[in-house]
Amino acid sequence: MSRASKLTFAATGLGTMGIIGFVHWAQEADRAAMHRGVERDMEKQRVRLERQADFEIQKALEQEYLKLQTVHSTTGDSNTTNQNSSPGS
Repeated sequence: MSRASKLTFAATGLGTMGIIGFVHWAQEADRAAMHRGVERDMEKQRVRLERQADFEIQKALEQEYLKLQTVHSTTGDSNTTNQNSSPGS
């Protein structure tokens, strides 16, 4: 074999190994990125469930407090009448 053919063969082999290495590295990077996405989704779901549980507890407390005390509405016709009337009337 001539020196040029040996260099061409070596360069082709090194190029092929480089491409294969890059493809494997890219696959691992993509797999890691997808796994981080799954972890983010699981964290979001955990936070949502915690917030839902807090909401349910607050709702139960509200119902319990409403049984113990009388609550009157603070919105009434007198407030809306005063807001709608003009100062010159």
